[in-house]
Amino acid sequence: MSKQQFPPGWDEERIKAVATYYETQSEEEALADLELALDAEDSRLMQVPNELVAAVRSLIEHFESLKASVTR
Repeated sequence: MSKQQFPPGWDEERIKAVATYYETQSEEEALADLELALDAEDSRLMQVPNELVAAVRSLIEHFESLKASVTR
């Protein structure tokens, strides 16, 4: 069995904390999170065809790595 790999800055504890946050969220809290996401000025929520999800994730990862290398 191979060791689990996490994105940079993430570990098992952080993954569990995020999962717990969403699993224990009330319906009102979930709606408030969604409303915040819809109102965010630095990002957009959009529908992506399933066939493009992997490519979009790869593009976002590439963008984030470029951004991180510029800020170092």
